[in-house]
Amino acid sequence: MADNIGNKAAHDYHLDVPVAQEGFYVKGNTHCDWGMKNRLSRMFDPKSGNTVMLAFDHGYIMGPTAGLERIDLVIPPLIPYVDVLMGTRGVIHSCISPTAQVGKCVRVTYDSTVLFDDMSNGGGFACDIDSVIQLNADCMAVQTFIGAAGESRSLELLARTADAGTKYGIPTLGVVAVGKDMERTEKFFQLATRVLAENGANVVKSYYCDGFERVAAACPVPIVIAGGKKLPEPEALEMAYKAIQEGAHGVDMGRNIFQSDCPAGMAQAIAKVVHEGYTAAQAFEIYETVKHQR
Repeated sequence: MADNIGNKAAHDYHLDVPVAQEGFYVKGNTHCDWGMKNRLSRMFDPKSGNTVMLAFDHGYIMGPTAGLERIDLVIPPLIPYVDVLMGTRGVIHSCISPTAQVGKCVRVTYDSTVLFDDMSNGGGFACDIDSVIQLNADCMAVQTFIGAAGESRSLELLARTADAGTKYGIPTLGVVAVGKDMERTEKFFQLATRVLAENGANVVKSYYCDGFERVAAACPVPIVIAGGKKLPEPEALEMAYKAIQEGAHGVDMGRNIFQSDCPAGMAQAIAKVVHEGYTAAQAFEIYETVKHQR
């Protein structure tokens, strides 16, 4: 049985050796069935192999968030510039047109709200597999709390979601939660991303950090980085650029898009970084151009 005593620190990540992608272009999902691959292909662009996700699920724990007071007015105009919408079933039902040609990732678990200091306590299924199928979702998102009080419960929810997803051909996105007392180090993200992948996540959402290339190399499925708190536009673009260059297969940004002075410009700039390899400086020019065209 594996334990944490006497383990040698991992060191050989073979960063110069690409992952073999025989038969399907989304990392680690070559052996999935047709339905799973079809949904993943709606999320990840076949040319770049990457994805731009737009997160607007903040209200499920925070209530109204700055920039998301009127989701019905803010999010639909951004759909042409992103690959996937990341939201709760309630908001997708009420604010997103069923004719929208965009991938949909629905958050299927709930956590404690910001009224609690430790949001990892509690949690359960907010949306069952029947509801996910009725929504015609392309992916199911599960928040996980590695190293926190709710770790065991959140990993159980992840594994049960992955079981249902495998049965019906719907990918599972494991989301690495980072609370105020959790580490934000390479060591932590290596552990967290690997644990989520090993428990069945087809895609992992995590954070960028120093040493990210080793985090990405050690995770057998695609990592999509979270945007996190609102940053100045050049900084957010630089973070996205570094992450893609170091092995991320996309970004899932929320506040760095919808709280921007020009959300449409920022979404387009991020897409240039993710799909076309633009540098942060080149992408910022796109942002500035769109901003001054308004």
